[in-house]
Amino acid sequence: MFNRLNKEVSELLFKIKEAREKAGMSQDELSKKSGVSRTIISGLETGTINVTTTRTLKKIAEALGIKVSDIFLN
Repeated sequence: MFNRLNKEVSELLFKIKEAREKAGMSQDELSKKSGVSRTIISGLETGTINVTTTRTLKKIAEALGIKVSDIFLN
């Protein structure tokens, strides 16, 4: 169970980074556009932060021009 959850969290984090890179943004640019600190963005992408609020995910998704569900779905 733990390994499955860990894999799902990793996939979530990867999708944030993947979407940011697809948008051609640096972490700093995404931070400025979303209002979410670069430290939080970096932590979510690397897995050092694995819990966040829906509000934070909404800000990131909006700044990337995607839906929050795009972060979770293939």
